[in-house]
Amino acid sequence: MRTTSARPVLVVIAHGSRDPRHAATVHALVREVRALRPGVRVETGFLDFNIPSVQGVLESLAAEGVRDVVALPLLLTRAFHAKADIPAVLREAPSRLRIRQAEVLGPSPLLLTALERRLYEAGLSPADKSSTGVVLASAGSTDPEAIAVIAEIAREWRHTGWCAVRPAFASAALPRTEDAVRELRALGCARVAVAPYVLAPGFLPDRIARGAAEADVLADVLGPAPEVARVLLERYDAARTPALAALGA
Repeated sequence: MRTTSARPVLVVIAHGSRDPRHAATVHALVREVRALRPGVRVETGFLDFNIPSVQGVLESLAAEGVRDVVALPLLLTRAFHAKADIPAVLREAPSRLRIRQAEVLGPSPLLLTALERRLYEAGLSPADKSSTGVVLASAGSTDPEAIAVIAEIAREWRHTGWCAVRPAFASAALPRTEDAVRELRALGCARVAVAPYVLAPGFLPDRIARGAAEADVLADVLGPAPEVARVLLERYDAARTPALAALGA
C-alpha cells in the first residue's frame, strides 16, 4: 500500500464531454497545475462522458490508503453542478476519505487576466482597449446566481479600460453572443471582440464561436492559461485547512 504525503490529494472534477477536445484541454490544465506545484498530487475525474469517473478516482485513492482529499469543481460559477451534482457524487465516496469541496474558480481577478491574455493572443493589444467592445460569452445557466455573477464580472471588466463589455450566454439565458456583438456595434465601438468565458471546447463554446461571426476578434477558450492554473491552486489552498480558508488564501 502506498504511503501518502501530508498534503491532501487535489481531485479536479470536470464535467466531461463527448467532444474529445474537452478532456484534452482539461488534462493540459492539470499538467499546468502540476508544474506549478510539484509537491501536490493532482488527479482528474469526470462527472460524465469521460473516464476516469469521479467515483472511480476516489475509490482508487481510498484503496491506496489516501485519507485527505480536496475536491475542486472545474467550474466558473456556482450553478447546479457545484450545488447539487458534485456534492451528491462526493457523498457516495468511500467513508475512509476526508473530503473537502473547494470553491468554484470564479469570479477571480486572475480569470480576467486570463481573458485578456486570450484576447491579446487573438490579435488585440492593450492600446486597443479604449476602442474595443468585448462580449463576455459564457455557457449560460438556469441558476440566477450564476447569471448575476457573469453580469457583475462584465461590469467590473468594463472599468479596466475597454470601450464597453456586455455579457452573453450560449444557452438558458439572454442575450446570445450575436446579439451582444450587434449591440456593441450600435454603441459605436470601433471593433468588437468575443471573449469566451469557458474552460474547454465543446458544444456550447462552438455555439459561442458561431455567434461571433460578425465580430472582429474571437479569443480562444481559457483552457490551460497559467492564470487559470493559479486559481485552481488558490482554491486548493483555501480548502485544505480551515485556517487558510478563513484567510481566503
